[in-house]
Amino acid sequence: MKAYTIALATAKEAIRRPAFFVLGFLAVALLAYSIIVPYFTFGEDIKVYKDTGLTTISAFALILALLTSSSAVADEIEGKTAITLLSKPINRRQFIFGKFLGIEMGVLAFFGVIGVLFAMGVWYKYGYDVRESTSGVLDIIQRRKQIEQILPGLALGFCEVTVLTAISVAISTRMPMLVNLIVCLSIFFLGHLTPILVQGTKGKNELISFMAQLFKWALPSLEFFNAGPSIATGSLIPWIQYVLPAALYCVMYSGAAILLAFLLFEDRDLA
Repeated sequence: MKAYTIALATAKEAIRRPAFFVLGFLAVALLAYSIIVPYFTFGEDIKVYKDTGLTTISAFALILALLTSSSAVADEIEGKTAITLLSKPINRRQFIFGKFLGIEMGVLAFFGVIGVLFAMGVWYKYGYDVRESTSGVLDIIQRRKQIEQILPGLALGFCEVTVLTAISVAISTRMPMLVNLIVCLSIFFLGHLTPILVQGTKGKNELISFMAQLFKWALPSLEFFNAGPSIATGSLIPWIQYVLPAALYCVMYSGAAILLAFLLFEDRDLA
């Protein structure tokens, strides 16, 4: 209950921050502009729009999560406000878990609002492309299928941001905002590039191959949350066979990161 109280306060703070509205406005503006941009894909513009939209939402949500975690944890520790909170009957683990849960609530609200607008954009974009074609006929069933395809992508994007949020919270217990941003963004890019690095270093220099395997073992496999290949082929990502295992992986890795945050924050000097 105490952690939930902290979570609600953190979520309200995250939603009220100017970053929430600025990032939301930029995301919506980019999604709206992408509707009318000609991609010259010979009738496959909707696929590019869906891929671009999912990437946009995840990227802006990640920035929001990193900024919020830095202000909610690191700034409170540096500003000595965490001492006041922990002087009450609240232990350090409740503090960390409450902050993480509150950040997640803020990110979920961001995904919810922007996701609904994105779904509306997909609905309009499909109709827009059909009207632009000479032989196209509007089909409500096909429009609905286009929206159904992005829903698993939004869920996977939220899982990806959740993993990086947990890592960011752990880093925030010891490091300031700038270091947190650099490390988490590095993990983001390496997490997506690790499969390529492992594949490309097979049979090469042993040290390079070892480093690639080390990255694969230590870093989260963020490519697991990539919905791009499914969108490119026009197929629907299965919820039970793929999204559910991805969500379980997200829970396990995020749980490990939060446990690390507990250990790092347990002996942190707040005075």
